[in-house]
Amino acid sequence: MPTITTLSVLVQNNPGVLARIAGLFARRGFNIESLSVGPTEREDTSRMTIVAITPDEATVEQITKQLNKLIEVIKITEMEKGKTVRREIVLVKVRADASTRADILSLVDTFRGKVVDVAAETVIVEVTGKYGKIHAFLEMVAPYGITELVQSGSVALARGPRAITENNKNS
Repeated sequence: MPTITTLSVLVQNNPGVLARIAGLFARRGFNIESLSVGPTEREDTSRMTIVAITPDEATVEQITKQLNKLIEVIKITEMEKGKTVRREIVLVKVRADASTRADILSLVDTFRGKVVDVAAETVIVEVTGKYGKIHAFLEMVAPYGITELVQSGSVALARGPRAITENNKNS
């Protein structure tokens, strides 16, 4: 049975790292469901949050071993369900004329979204949360007409005091 796996990968902030890691998944024939990359608290490192669908736990181990062989990879952590705070963000442009705007704004409020732009015929809404919340919001506004949307991949941090990096205040 396929498994959804979330890996947090700390890497050196070097050109080409993203391509090498994505290539590793492609060569193994595994689809990356989402990929988010961004800076960390240190200038010389980046964090990749990779959500992948794998056939089983043994495959996750294989991928982790292959990733560890890459010189730029500093550390890999498999994010455990229930022990992780995970979020995504979506920006969605929805048709909103005078007759529908109040209904759309009510949905935005219900989902704790934020209107970030208003035009005569559309609104752009930002919703942050777990995948299920974002998916539910998109289903609710779809009948009004989604003209454009962009959605991030997951970002995740382990709960509690443990960190993938050790903060070095002297660097």
